[in-house]
Amino acid sequence: MKRKHIQHLHRRVGFGILPTDLDKLSKKSQKEVVNSLFSSSKNVTPLEVDTSEIKNMFSGMMNLSKLEQDARRKIQKISRQKQIELNVAWIDRLAVSKEILREKMTLFWANHFVCEDNSIIYIQQFNNTLRTHALGNFKDFVNAVSKEAAMTKYLNTKQNRKQKPNENFARELMELFTLGEGHYTEEDIKESAKAFTGYSHNLQGKFVFRKRAYHEGEKTFFGKTGNFSGEDIVDIILEKKQCAKYICGKIYRYFVNDTIDETHVNAMANVFYKDYNIESLMRFMLMSDWFYDEKNIGTKIKSPIEFIVGIKTLVPTEFKNPKQLLYIQKILGQKLLDPPNVAGWKGGRSWIDSNTIVLRLKLPSLLINGAYISKAEEGQENVDAESKKAFFKKKYGRWFKTETDWFYFVKHFKKVALEDLDKHILACEINNTAKAYLDALQKVSKQEYCIQLMSLPEYQMC
Repeated sequence: MKRKHIQHLHRRVGFGILPTDLDKLSKKSQKEVVNSLFSSSKNVTPLEVDTSEIKNMFSGMMNLSKLEQDARRKIQKISRQKQIELNVAWIDRLAVSKEILREKMTLFWANHFVCEDNSIIYIQQFNNTLRTHALGNFKDFVNAVSKEAAMTKYLNTKQNRKQKPNENFARELMELFTLGEGHYTEEDIKESAKAFTGYSHNLQGKFVFRKRAYHEGEKTFFGKTGNFSGEDIVDIILEKKQCAKYICGKIYRYFVNDTIDETHVNAMANVFYKDYNIESLMRFMLMSDWFYDEKNIGTKIKSPIEFIVGIKTLVPTEFKNPKQLLYIQKILGQKLLDPPNVAGWKGGRSWIDSNTIVLRLKLPSLLINGAYISKAEEGQENVDAESKKAFFKKKYGRWFKTETDWFYFVKHFKKVALEDLDKHILACEINNTAKAYLDALQKVSKQEYCIQLMSLPEYQMC
């Protein structure tokens, strides 16, 4: 398989590939390279932080339906700290996991089945449900998500009772999770909402079906009539090929190109509609020649998470204050576990504006270098650390303290010539202006040149 195509593959289903790994894979066929991604992602490794203190508190409240106020405040305080830990742990997992395809798919699904909650127990459980089903059967996936404690709270299924059905989940199930806007009626929403009555959970986050709240009786949904359950509704939705096409469209935009190619999406939908197997769909896409077309290489803007994790993949960088990692996510516009709304992040060009592009261009230097990179010709001094600190505090109000493992970078880039670094760090060609800029800089070391390349607009693409 061509080295260029291996790099493209790993930037899209992961966060890049190191030269040492690229050398090994370049001797293999396309089928072998793609198969290795799936075989390494076969297992599911849950992402977990220590929640034993909260679980112990819950164990003494088995018979309670509601928490006492003092207990609630204590649990919320612990949860806030633990969600910071979970966010950092997720970023670290994305940067180092061998199950990279499963992890990238988990990140994708987190912006599809959008959900948030203030309970670390519920949101961690939800996150691992995404991870478990990320490459599985989509029908099982939808049903699992519909029964998650975090989701029943987020879209008010817990308040969905036969006396007064709540339509929030039923609406988003069709509009955002399965069919897309305009492929259902308001009556379909009302009728399907009745089928999800009774969905709830206990304090520990386990699914509970409250039969007394369930709407017994016939519902008419998409022209079919029966005493449908929530799972019946999911079955009927998946009978529509529009569901397969809608999901394939979102996967195409995320992994291939922001501009839809109807021929390719229809081909994907034909594969997916057969059995809604996510792994089969992804194999088809990654084995298709069009996935590696020039028009699809280096044409997508990295999300903030892809940008941050991409830096950590090349040069492992740890934050001494974890809250600063969350702060960077926030000002870049994508904070894990904290989506803007039920529709999630728009992606594409929305990732970049006049403020975020300036920060993106400066971040590699700020995070992994002791001072600004030189923008001057030989003989002129770099901006010193104190000036940099004063500028950044004035502009963004924070200063980052990080620990960088340059030995890791040197180890994996040992056999790469300095003038060839751009082929490993950038996904697209450098334009003439950027070339002139780079030529004017001192290339003292691979480390400095790496930062210079990361500070180009081209580094924003994958």
